[in-house]
Amino acid sequence: MPSERGMIVLMGSGELTATMVEVHKNLLSSFSGSPRATFLDTPAGFQLNVDQISHKAVEYFRVHVQHPLNIASFKSQETTSVFDAEQSFRILRESDYVLIGPGSPTYAVRQWMVSPVPEILTQRIKSGGCLVAASAAALTVGRFTLPVYEIYKVGQDLHWVDGINIVGQFGFNLVVVPHWNNAEGGTHDTRFCFMGEPRFRQLETLLPEDVSVFGLDEHTACILNLEIDQAEIKGIGRAILRHSDGEAIFESGDRFPLEMLRGGNVAGGWKQTIPETSSPHKVSEIKQDSFWDRIHVLEQSFRSGLEYQDPKKTVNSLLELDRTIWQAQQDLENEEFITQARDTLRELMVLLGNQLVGSPANKTECLAPLVENLLELRQQFREKKQWQDADAIRDSLLQTGILVEDTPNGSRWRVTS
Repeated sequence: MPSERGMIVLMGSGELTATMVEVHKNLLSSFSGSPRATFLDTPAGFQLNVDQISHKAVEYFRVHVQHPLNIASFKSQETTSVFDAEQSFRILRESDYVLIGPGSPTYAVRQWMVSPVPEILTQRIKSGGCLVAASAAALTVGRFTLPVYEIYKVGQDLHWVDGINIVGQFGFNLVVVPHWNNAEGGTHDTRFCFMGEPRFRQLETLLPEDVSVFGLDEHTACILNLEIDQAEIKGIGRAILRHSDGEAIFESGDRFPLEMLRGGNVAGGWKQTIPETSSPHKVSEIKQDSFWDRIHVLEQSFRSGLEYQDPKKTVNSLLELDRTIWQAQQDLENEEFITQARDTLRELMVLLGNQLVGSPANKTECLAPLVENLLELRQQFREKKQWQDADAIRDSLLQTGILVEDTPNGSRWRVTS
């Protein structure tokens, strides 16, 4: 590993899934000896399951990356003792490879701004270390941070907050936006990190003119190799760089000079920005075979089977949905996605149950409204002594397997076939 400058790796999501295993392995293999890898838990420090997230990261590295991972626990300024905080800062200072991931970007920024963490991370990079900022953490490392939860869930006005701007220490005037091609919304647009196109277009107008937007698709990484001054895209999606001059799109496998991320127009890489449609049905265009594409297709198939009373299609859709969720778990898909998919499966099962409750219990119950109306009409014919018409109704019902019997107490009927 070069001794003067290291790497900054930005991930759109999937830092603990199968798609990023080889990325982690290759990055760690670039070090000589046995690099010290550390997971920093601050972004999820407010969550009750923060320790479970850390444990998952450790197990992921042990089982899949086959490399030990330490924990630097700095959950918050208020709950972390001075001694524990200093211990975590020491671990970070001695780390070659630092991974930071899920949680709240604005929460993380608040905790770090009054701590030595930004300076420690910057110095580790300058000393040849590697910082991997994924998902929520990726939002924090630029000049500004997108307050996703505050806007998407709470409904606050569109705004940006200051980031810790680690990338700014290396000449990048950027805001980093992960989950660029998110498709969780299904029927509504959740691209651009859950903002959707209309809101994100407005957010872009709130940025200073000299700030560029660097978007990363899910399960996609951009490796900024500061020593060789080159970036490389890994994973299954794309990276998009946008500023006032237009946009540049980088596919998986592409390599390009870091000067492009610093605003330089290298080798004519820029092109005029073409506004993307806000149609929610385009949210999965980049990744046609994504997990959420399959979930939504199966949900539509189920609803279609239910509407047209096709039991085979309805049941097969549920079984395939269950299989897809199970397979995704084996493939280390994002746990939050799997939880939401299971919620979809449960919702469809409840919908099927409600449909069954409202359905006739048997053939007789199903035919009753029609037959009773026909028998009422037959009785009117009989009262008017229109025997031929009355007999025609009885004979027609008999041909369909319904026997009508006249008794002193009135007509009765039963299904014979």
